[in-house]
Amino acid sequence: MAAAGEGIRIRLEPEDEYTHPIEAAENFNESMYFNLFDPERKLGGWFRLANRPNEGKGEMSICLYLPDGRIAFMFKRPECTNNDAFDNGGMRFQVLEPFKRVRLSYEGSVCLLENPMDMMDPGKAFKTNPMVKASLALDFEGVSPMFGGEPVKADGSKIEEKAEEAFARGHYEQHMAGAGVLTLGEERFELSGYGLRDHSWGPRYWQNIAWYRWLPMNFGRDFAMMLSIVTRPDGQQRMGGMVLENGAYTLLKEVSIASEYDENDCQTRMRCVARSDDREYVVTGEVMSLIPLRNRRTTPDGEALMTRITEGMTRYECDGQVGYGLSEYLDQIVDGAPLGKATGC
Repeated sequence: MAAAGEGIRIRLEPEDEYTHPIEAAENFNESMYFNLFDPERKLGGWFRLANRPNEGKGEMSICLYLPDGRIAFMFKRPECTNNDAFDNGGMRFQVLEPFKRVRLSYEGSVCLLENPMDMMDPGKAFKTNPMVKASLALDFEGVSPMFGGEPVKADGSKIEEKAEEAFARGHYEQHMAGAGVLTLGEERFELSGYGLRDHSWGPRYWQNIAWYRWLPMNFGRDFAMMLSIVTRPDGQQRMGGMVLENGAYTLLKEVSIASEYDENDCQTRMRCVARSDDREYVVTGEVMSLIPLRNRRTTPDGEALMTRITEGMTRYECDGQVGYGLSEYLDQIVDGAPLGKATGC
């Protein structure tokens, strides 16, 4: 999300909870995302729907981290020629009350991975691991204010941007509480916990970011964080996030993340230092379960680009409290190596 500057303000209205008019850019993308982690059952997941109507396709992802280390995952690119709703590929998001209540459901199949690293080769992973029926119903309620919105001009008009360089002009996030029931084949799981959701709209290519680190986490209903470092291909960097305490957000001004990696260049641990105007927060994280994913695109000039996104269910500690959340590391892969790892982040 662009930062507000002179003559620019951040707009967020209840109607932004719903889908927006389709824009002319070929890569117009509107998406909504949720994650949820149950601290008692050590069960969690994340869920995403995107509409890319000018490309004639959507994106649906479901990822479930099971207590025994298995991961259930599915990704689809269903046909999509409109932007009327978030309802595709077996998944549906319903806004019941703007900024307060949302319902999520899924009916379909998932690939059940005993070894989640199999997804380094998706084609082989889907052929060699069992597919099982999945049913999921979750109800979410907001436990925080809204964070973000769409940068607009002072008169409320849209800011023009180069579609080929853009990455989600409008974007907001909110910490949530959620509960529901998951069935996988003959297995049934109840889950209740905390997470975070986001909603983005505008032109987007995943390759327009050199690398980022996104760490959403919850320590309970009244203490949560989101830490973020985003680096553009030209080296321009934006860092920040927020802390939820006593029902209000405090903005973070500085964030540093020092990461450890395994032999597959996937994050295993991290130590984070975040600063607000008033204090410093030290957060340590340990990845409990991780799946490596990728996004590929060929440019009009024929250049093959590959983005890797490693999604880790992560146990965090801060101020003597234990929480759970996600560590999402996005990197462009250049000469076989993830760009961000070279920085130590």
